[in-house]
Amino acid sequence: MGEASLNIVIGGEAGQGLVTVGEFLSRALVRAGYAIVVTQDYLSRIRGGHNTYAIRVDSREVTAPAEDIDLLVALSAQTLPLLRDRLSPRALVLADAAHGLSGHPGLAVPYKELCPRPLFENTAALGVLGSLLCLDPAWITGLIKEKFAKKGEGIVADNLAVFQAATDWTGSQKASFACLSPAEPRGRRVMLNGNTAIALGGLAAGVNFGSFYPMTPGTSVMQTLIDHSDRMGVVCEQAEDEIAAVIMAIGASYAGARPMVSTSGGGFALMVEGVSLSGMLETPVTIVVAQRPGPATGLPTRTEQADLDLVLHAGHGEFPRAIFAPGTVEQCFHLAHRAVDTAERFQSPVFILTDQFLADSYRDVAPFDLASLPPVARPLTAVPDPAGYERYAVTDSGVSPRLVPGFTEATVVLDSDEHTPDGHITEDLAVRVTMQEKRMRKFAGLIRAALPPDLYGNADGATLLVCWGTTLGAAREAAAIRNARGEKTAVLHFSQVYPLVPDAFLPILETAKRTVMVEGNFAGQLARLIRRETGYVVGALVTRFDGLPFTAAYILDRL
Repeated sequence: MGEASLNIVIGGEAGQGLVTVGEFLSRALVRAGYAIVVTQDYLSRIRGGHNTYAIRVDSREVTAPAEDIDLLVALSAQTLPLLRDRLSPRALVLADAAHGLSGHPGLAVPYKELCPRPLFENTAALGVLGSLLCLDPAWITGLIKEKFAKKGEGIVADNLAVFQAATDWTGSQKASFACLSPAEPRGRRVMLNGNTAIALGGLAAGVNFGSFYPMTPGTSVMQTLIDHSDRMGVVCEQAEDEIAAVIMAIGASYAGARPMVSTSGGGFALMVEGVSLSGMLETPVTIVVAQRPGPATGLPTRTEQADLDLVLHAGHGEFPRAIFAPGTVEQCFHLAHRAVDTAERFQSPVFILTDQFLADSYRDVAPFDLASLPPVARPLTAVPDPAGYERYAVTDSGVSPRLVPGFTEATVVLDSDEHTPDGHITEDLAVRVTMQEKRMRKFAGLIRAALPPDLYGNADGATLLVCWGTTLGAAREAAAIRNARGEKTAVLHFSQVYPLVPDAFLPILETAKRTVMVEGNFAGQLARLIRRETGYVVGALVTRFDGLPFTAAYILDRL
């Protein structure tokens, strides 16, 4: 991360194809060896409004979005007026010649001359961008051939002709713009966003059932499972509502499937009774909650981190749970795999908290090493005494022997009321105490298995930025900038926010000169949780709840 990074923003109306331009360029950059972070900002409508697709690119690692715009592609007349205040001193604007540049340095692109039909304007924009960035045209033309191959040779040829015409036209102009620095060798990389990585992590853990009711920004987790369902043997069901979705997952889990459910805060609110059912039945289920601003419908297509309290306390009664909060695409994959294993191992609901920013943010990542993944816990396939089998047998760990019905002669009995060890309903209060103590003993195992927070840098005598989930990248960049100025700064990142293990982080907090919690909500929900669990009071808060993701500049301004 450094001055070499370039922030490219494509702006236009929904339906204009800015995502097409952005994804083509992003894939070309990754194939060429560059690091990227994509931020998508869009309104909750199918057509119209104003959306942006931002690509921050560097020849080295880049971890967070930026605010200043270095290269603005204005696909609509309103793009430049809306974003002019974010233009950096070196900014160049690419605008349709019909709209003009309003005095800003840039290129007025004659799309009508370059394109036989408006349909080809996206391809022309790619030609202009590729030429300005000094990107080998083969990276983009290869993608054009792949994308349009099924539409016939004629469509491919037409797009290549427009791309070449736009490239030639740009070369004839006198635009002054620095080429991208050569990419450093980084090995093979793939382009993934957070939700896709969560789904792939689930598949790697053996997820074979998905249930959901569509809700932005969680739906694409299930869409990825659907895309791979035939090849991977996954059954996916779009339920009539969120209550049905979570109950379906619990039923599938009872029958031996490994389920995953995806939703957002408003949908999860409807699932809460089902979460409590999972706790009583001790049936594993993994639930992905992709956060967006509330209350109620809030800002459906923006980002926030305000559902930690909701997920932490969801469900009536007391029962064990674990909550993971990935901060990178790589963590999305590995924590999804871990979440499924945790749910299976401790026979409890487990949650993955992500948000719209990471859900839609493409990154370049190294291919995942599937062979190195640890095995995932499985239910039993046999017991010594089928006739005497007790689904909820009292054990020291609280984890009882779980059989899948139909695989043995044992009868597997479940009941949503309080029950005896063999699964039958009871109102014996002494049995109630025994069963509740058994269930809650699993919490000790969850604590032993909990992930400690990651420390970046040396916290001793430093300003320590404490964060969780998707604020990691911006916090790391802010710390790097401060360290370069001689202001000692470190980052402590929680990728698991419950249960907390004080011994894993309190000594770090106590050695810091000052602690600053960075989180995307109004109240500082993790800061309050740490205080409740440990008594430690974080020194200051840097919060954001305007629907936009954190950037290093935002954090630095408030420090």
